[in-house]
Amino acid sequence: MRTFFSRNTLFLLLLLTTANTLLAQDPNLANQYFSDQEFEKAASLYSQLSDKEPRNDYFFNRYIECLLGLQQYDEAEKAIKKQLKRTPENIGVYITYGTVFSRQNKTAEMNEQFEKAISKMAPDYASVQSLANQFVRISEFDFAIKAYERGGQLLKDENRFAFNLAELYRRKGESPKMIYYYLNSLKVDPGRLTTVQTFLQRFLAESEYTELQTQLYERIQQDENAEYVELLAWSFVQRKDFKSALRQYRALDKRLGENGQRVFSLANDAADAHDFETAIQGFDYIIIDKGALNPFFFDAKRRSMECRRQKITEGYSYSQAELLELEKDYEGFLAEHGKNRQTAYILLQLGDLEAYYINNINKAISLLEEMKDTPGLDRFTLASVKINLADYYLISGDRWESTLLYSQVDKDFRDEQQGQEARFKNARLSYFVGDFQWAQAQFDILKGSTDKLIANDALDLSVFIMDNLNLDTSAAAISLYSGAELLVYQNRFEDAFLKLDTLRRDFPEHSLQDDILYLEAQIHQKRRNYKLAAELYSKVAENYKEDIRADNALYNLAQLYENQLSEPEKAKEIYEKIFVDYSGSVFAVDARKRYRILRGDKVQ
Repeated sequence: MRTFFSRNTLFLLLLLTTANTLLAQDPNLANQYFSDQEFEKAASLYSQLSDKEPRNDYFFNRYIECLLGLQQYDEAEKAIKKQLKRTPENIGVYITYGTVFSRQNKTAEMNEQFEKAISKMAPDYASVQSLANQFVRISEFDFAIKAYERGGQLLKDENRFAFNLAELYRRKGESPKMIYYYLNSLKVDPGRLTTVQTFLQRFLAESEYTELQTQLYERIQQDENAEYVELLAWSFVQRKDFKSALRQYRALDKRLGENGQRVFSLANDAADAHDFETAIQGFDYIIIDKGALNPFFFDAKRRSMECRRQKITEGYSYSQAELLELEKDYEGFLAEHGKNRQTAYILLQLGDLEAYYINNINKAISLLEEMKDTPGLDRFTLASVKINLADYYLISGDRWESTLLYSQVDKDFRDEQQGQEARFKNARLSYFVGDFQWAQAQFDILKGSTDKLIANDALDLSVFIMDNLNLDTSAAAISLYSGAELLVYQNRFEDAFLKLDTLRRDFPEHSLQDDILYLEAQIHQKRRNYKLAAELYSKVAENYKEDIRADNALYNLAQLYENQLSEPEKAKEIYEKIFVDYSGSVFAVDARKRYRILRGDKVQ
């Protein structure tokens, strides 16, 4: 029995010893102790783990962290000195040493250890990158910069780490140096252009673009690097200075012998920003300098003519002479290049000019009726022709021809965007001529349209009809209003004012009073009577807070203050009011975005 007991005792002792050994080598248990801030237990385990794997920085650094947590600074220094003897090539230990001094606010001693790490750095990319990253992890950006600069010297390539240096100066908030090194990185790797643009757009303040442009001009004078020119043009676009951007893109296009794609894209951006003068110059560069064989020729001509028309007609303050001169330009181009599928969109624009501005509806209809039979038209262009032609027939008073054409497109493009557009316009036709019940039924269907604009417009008109049409009484009031809207659609503003005056006089108690003000404001806005338009929008928003036009009026008012009246603070106040007081409005999301932009936030 005694022998048996002794053997069992020895077995248990052996088992416990093995268990303790395994326990000591369990990194998960050490990590748990560390997480729970039980530093004494964790230090014991990490010390054993580090002794077993002396080149494992994780175990060693965790051990030192435990000693620092226990404020055992002398013990930490001893451990570091021992580690330096065991792994003299591991310069990261000097950074650990520096952090020990940092915890004791011994700045001079800390700096000495960090400098040692940099001075002992190996002359290879991986070593430089590793050391710099260790400095970044402890937010020692200045030493990370020194590591990269020293690395460039060792590798005899001062721009090898330019992008890394730019990122560090960005994090430090030193924009001039950030820009300097981003530009250096482009010199090394032109493929980084898009990345650099993304970072600059995200982190560069509006006022700092001047610094970017100054540095770019200095470099371009010494080296006409294509990426520098591209970035300079891009910087002008960010500031909506399309004219300066166009100058750079044209020069780059000529120097590189390109096909004008950059210029065409910029001209489109300028047109979207309503800088029609610059847009026209860009499109005309392609037309004149590149010629009719250029792949962008017909699109450039179409967009150029479109911008000429918008430049004249956008403010509705044009003269008849200006319109006739524009008409002459269209007809001259068509006489030279013919009426065919390539010039189809030029013909569509001319029809639009004749119908809405020159008021020659018969000519507009004649042009598109002829175009409708043009051989080779693709189905989408033909659909556009039919929709526009239906619009013109509606303006001329031929309701039946108009609805026939809308219905054809609706049938041919049942589940496509142009079909939904035709269906909406057909319903609006019924609204214009007083068939409100049928129109509302169609708008209710179109509220589910995949096209957001169509869905929103359908919802607005559906609610409007429901709100203002009392089926137990006469529909005379809403008929007068819808008739006035048709007149505005035809740009017959004086006739629209007369009809609205009749509505106001004959139905002074009707719920349409806010709508009358709203439509009058829209007319004045189109005629560039911006202050008067703002006054009327304000009246709608103040006097009819609970009605359906209130959020529309506020949004249009904010747009006026931001874009035409140059009062961004007022615009910001109104945008805020929209997304706070009218959070369910279709304008709420965009109002919040515009508010943040005006506040100076970086918005993607």
